[in-house]
Amino acid sequence: MQNFDYQTPTRLIFGENVIEKLPGVMAAIGRKVLLTYGGGSIKKIGLYDKVKELLKDFEITELPGIQPNPRYDPSVLDGVRLCKENRIEVILSVGGGSVLDCSKAIAAGACYDGDPWDLISYKVKAKSALPVVDIITLAATGSEYDSGGVISRTETNDKIGYIDPLLFPVCSFLDPRYTFTVSRKQTAAGCADAMNHILEQYFCEDATLMNDGFCESGLKSLMINGKACLENPEDYRARAEMMFACTLACNGILSLGNSDSGWPMHGIEHALSGYYDITHGEGLAIITPRWMRHILSERTLGRFVKYGVNVFGIDASLPEEEIADKAIDATYAFFESIGIPMHLRQLGIDESRIDEMARHIAVNEGLENAYVPLSEQDIKEILIASL
Repeated sequence: MQNFDYQTPTRLIFGENVIEKLPGVMAAIGRKVLLTYGGGSIKKIGLYDKVKELLKDFEITELPGIQPNPRYDPSVLDGVRLCKENRIEVILSVGGGSVLDCSKAIAAGACYDGDPWDLISYKVKAKSALPVVDIITLAATGSEYDSGGVISRTETNDKIGYIDPLLFPVCSFLDPRYTFTVSRKQTAAGCADAMNHILEQYFCEDATLMNDGFCESGLKSLMINGKACLENPEDYRARAEMMFACTLACNGILSLGNSDSGWPMHGIEHALSGYYDITHGEGLAIITPRWMRHILSERTLGRFVKYGVNVFGIDASLPEEEIADKAIDATYAFFESIGIPMHLRQLGIDESRIDEMARHIAVNEGLENAYVPLSEQDIKEILIASL
């Protein structure tokens, strides 16, 4: 078991109508607010009006239009500028994980005099950041309970995971009802994203029984409740359990004491959505079974056997190689069953930039240090298998 140093300062307020506590939470932090949100779905469901009503006594500046795979330019740069011009005291992110990821980068950039990309690219360590509060409307990334976010810089095809302890939200409001209107596509992609967060922690060299149990239960919960959400989008219990699982999937608690895996599937997918701007969860679902198949060996066999038996209920008396094969097939079949396109070509990606992406990943993602080290050639083979 590995040493660890862990702290989660974020307050979670979960359940129906918890947004009523928003004014009290915000008043304790600041009254000059940057309200960040995406493409307008919060207005369609009435959440925007509700927030404005609750914060009618606050001074609010708005940053709308934050996109999936949030952009450094314009969203982060615009947010930093607005914070400085309006002397913002607290950022309120209302939407999904992309809005919150962007808000975290803005929070650090607003307290820095140089180019915010210095912080995101780890050239400079942030010394302070504005406090962030969020209201989550999409169960997926788990950004509401972690200290990181992913920012895209389209002109260089970079998509960087920016992590800093200063970026934990102060408080996250989680009302499952706000996810009722999420589309089938985004519900499925969110389920796949959270499942992959768990798998990235599960497949490692040194794991504990405690964490294996957490991970296996989390995967089963996501599969059961993800399907239930697709069958009945207003199933409160299913939406609530899926939201809870997504929140816990990515803040590190599932891997305390484990060795680091290097998060290779995310490393590969970051290039896919950096180059082609695809939906993150869909890209992960496509890569996952191909990565699994590529790394399956005598060394990793036992891990796949445990995964197959404990997550999918595969007969433990079968030969180990058969169990592993069935586990990988079952992973593919689940993603396919919830409507995710399982080939890159279906997302408009062909072989024309495979070499370029493989090189970019090998140079920038450090996957030579992953659970199973991946060379540029390994990455290329996984990408080709995913076409």
